[in-house]
Amino acid sequence: MPTVTTGTVERQAVRAGRKPGRRTDEIIAASKLSEGIYELVIRDPYVARTAQPAQFVNLYPADATMALPRPFGVAKVEGDDVTLIYQVVGAGTAEFSLLQAGDVIDVLGPLGKPFDTTKPANYVLVGGGLGVPPLLYAAQKLSERNDGSEVTSVFGYRDVRFADDLVAPYADHAHSIVNAQGNVVDLLNDIEGELNNASQPPVILSCGPTPMMKAVAAWASKRGIPAQLSLEARMGCGYGACVACVVDTPNGRLKVCKDGPVFTTEELGWEV
Repeated sequence: MPTVTTGTVERQAVRAGRKPGRRTDEIIAASKLSEGIYELVIRDPYVARTAQPAQFVNLYPADATMALPRPFGVAKVEGDDVTLIYQVVGAGTAEFSLLQAGDVIDVLGPLGKPFDTTKPANYVLVGGGLGVPPLLYAAQKLSERNDGSEVTSVFGYRDVRFADDLVAPYADHAHSIVNAQGNVVDLLNDIEGELNNASQPPVILSCGPTPMMKAVAAWASKRGIPAQLSLEARMGCGYGACVACVVDTPNGRLKVCKDGPVFTTEELGWEV
């Protein structure tokens, strides 16, 4: 599919009163963080300027036989450069892992509904596995504020703590755990006193496997702590047209890519 650069697409979109569509971005850097986990840095001024925590971008494989894009949460923004962190789980992400600086890739976004971080709070970022990267960007954005908000990271890993150093510059309090030690709910139990004694009330922002987030939502609900959950789903289009990523809720079936990916505990019916 023919594409054009970010600048051209954005100028055309502005003239038409729309958001930019699919375009081609340059890859600035590509590296391996740990076994099966990779980091990709793309240059996209529009995403860098407009993306909010928990929003995602779609990356399109060059192989035309793989029609669907792959969604990745924004992990960091620095200038015009946007960092994405992903795991190789299939042919599409395996193709991405071979990319190098100087290559190009087709991109669409940012897409989806972000976390609501409008009120001062102690934002407790609870992530598991590849649910961690969007929370890194939440930590970065929250650290730029001057309203008394705090950032507490609570990350769970299978084995390698690949994001601890990445969140350290932004978190007031950083905690992590690997599977051999327990899970993020165990970690929340360990730091409950710290959360209760913080200067701001806790608000949980979570992303990761659905069973983990259901457990986090239940933990928060029992304590009257508001929680926002960013769901993971296999998205076809990324903007609600294909209805491939629906989730059942008390208010009917909603589209993760458009109605979410962020939902409250109550919207999902996950309260205790």
